[in-house]
Amino acid sequence: MKAADIMTRDVITVSPDDRIADVVALMLEKKISGLPVVDAERNVLGVVTEGDFLRRTELDTKRERARWLEFVLGPAKAAADFVEANARHVRDVYTPNPYTVTEYTPLNDIVELFETRKIKRVPVTANGKLVGIVSRVDLLKALGRQLNRPTLGSDDAIRAAITAAIAREPWAPPYIPAPDVEDGIVTLRGTIFDATVREALKVLIETVPGVREVRDELILVEPLTGVILEQPEGRSERG
Repeated sequence: MKAADIMTRDVITVSPDDRIADVVALMLEKKISGLPVVDAERNVLGVVTEGDFLRRTELDTKRERARWLEFVLGPAKAAADFVEANARHVRDVYTPNPYTVTEYTPLNDIVELFETRKIKRVPVTANGKLVGIVSRVDLLKALGRQLNRPTLGSDDAIRAAITAAIAREPWAPPYIPAPDVEDGIVTLRGTIFDATVREALKVLIETVPGVREVRDELILVEPLTGVILEQPEGRSERG
């Protein structure tokens, strides 16, 4: 999946000249925590987020520094702190030059960007113009759609999908026999030599559309000695 598959296209934006009071009201009304800042041609200039409004004189949360530190940092830093705490327009507080992606950026790359850069949203651009935005909420919506996708039609189709899914995973043991499937209930049989792989198999099967339940009848064996460590009897994991 790529950015274009999940992005919000009808993006609410603000301009550098917008009043902070209006932007705060807009964010509260729309229940959003950040907005792209664009010019008249929809070029992305930056983003403004709730984090830009934390240090405010009105909240009595402006930065307070010891006088010796202010002396070391110089007047420019003190002036910047004053602007941050008292600014009235977006141009004085927004974060410029934000990270952006294209419509064709894979979701894996976007998630990596969220994690490494500690951000919650990223503008999507085409030829430098804003065409959408991907946020963590968009990822959550996409996940919800995938978790509730239509189920496969028959037990044979489910069995075939499970077999194909196991074959794609490098960690999956090739010696596990094809599972039994009856009315969407999957029964795993055979011998397994690693408890973690055992759990991963059950999770993998639960991801296959149409699987209602996974019944674990695998025998867990210690690989060096051949000693049976666990032999479940009728235990099942609900999907």
